[in-house]
Amino acid sequence: MAENQNIEWKESWRDEYLKWICGFANAQGGKIYIGKNDNGETIGVENSKKLLEDIPNKIQTTMGIIADVNLLKDENGEYIEIIVFPSSYPVNYKGEYHYRTGSTKQQLRGASLTEFLISKTGFKWDAVPVDDISVDDLDKESFDIFRREAIRSGRMSREDLEMSNEDLLDSLGLITVGKLKRAAVMLFYRKPERFITGSFVKIGKFGEGADLQYQDELHGSLIYIADRIVEFIYLKYLKADISYENEVRIETYPFPRDAVREAVFNALIHCNWADSVPVQIRIEDEAMFISNSCILPGSWTTSTLLERHKSKPFNPDIANTFFRAGYVETWGRGIQKICESCLKHGSPEPEFEVLGGDITVKLTALRGTAKKTTQSTTQFNAVDKKIIEILKENPSASQRMIAEQINETYNTVRYRMSLMKRNNIVIKEGDNKSTKWIVKK
Repeated sequence: MAENQNIEWKESWRDEYLKWICGFANAQGGKIYIGKNDNGETIGVENSKKLLEDIPNKIQTTMGIIADVNLLKDENGEYIEIIVFPSSYPVNYKGEYHYRTGSTKQQLRGASLTEFLISKTGFKWDAVPVDDISVDDLDKESFDIFRREAIRSGRMSREDLEMSNEDLLDSLGLITVGKLKRAAVMLFYRKPERFITGSFVKIGKFGEGADLQYQDELHGSLIYIADRIVEFIYLKYLKADISYENEVRIETYPFPRDAVREAVFNALIHCNWADSVPVQIRIEDEAMFISNSCILPGSWTTSTLLERHKSKPFNPDIANTFFRAGYVETWGRGIQKICESCLKHGSPEPEFEVLGGDITVKLTALRGTAKKTTQSTTQFNAVDKKIIEILKENPSASQRMIAEQINETYNTVRYRMSLMKRNNIVIKEGDNKSTKWIVKK
């Protein structure tokens, strides 16, 4: 029998092995055998009677737990078996928290320790209550966006949403012991960095190597960022290959929109924001890299992510709110959807890398689209034509009104109108309160 997750062999007893016992208790439990060599062969143990008294006392005194300590014997001599049971609460040895993973023991520190303590006490990071902030401090626009998207996705009805913001937060499970959870602050507070440093998204356009050509930072609530970030990336950072089919312009982007959307939303949901590191999106001509700090569940690896797996969000309250808004599903299919989107688009399969406390998704550009000319033609597509017809009849029509009339999303209409404005197809006059759109002949 070889050493493994639950078995450890030691030739003789040393008090430092109390750390191994601590590690077993914090993980799945296990057994330590004293008096066996690395091959699992019995070599005998000295002072067995004294150890049978000392070991249980030291375990109980230093860690407050009880382990079974037995004296066993085979044809080669006596050895001691220490049976450690998994603990339902965090166990420390002289203030240190150890954890058994595979056949090694690790001391938990930093973000890993935080996540361990939170998971053992039944709380997730995003469920911890926050002081000095109330529902009245939250952002009205973020609530408006959530209600709009929840209705549009069909995840919640208008009747479900006809309640106060406080009642809505309560129905979403974002209030505990009369206080807002971290998730509520992240999702609906316009300046979450006041409480959680690094809670924003960085986007950079790179040339060769470290050649940073330009960059942006998106700040605000997660709902606000989610509503804008994908369109922002496609409008400012990506260029499309233009072709025509039956006089309709076809725009082919280097990266599939659904894959980018899913990868970015996954990063926002699963990010270990406690690391104070923003979600980072690096865009090159040939590839896009979407990275976030992460702590994978248990013994998960990159291979686990690529296989069928249950949904185990690092921030379940944030994930649930994104689900209600229609941004994501709850079946652990995010990576599968990214892969399917790339396949449908004709671009190479995405690559996933877990390195230290970060996870990165690499999307490779569709061959032939890199370094193509941006949208510069004035040829309309089908959505553009619908928008133009409405503006001709009602130049004061808002983008949200147009979106409802043509059964498109607000983001799509806003994006198409921004392109038409850039190409001098329409002209915007007035301010936000009295805007008019003039269609040029």
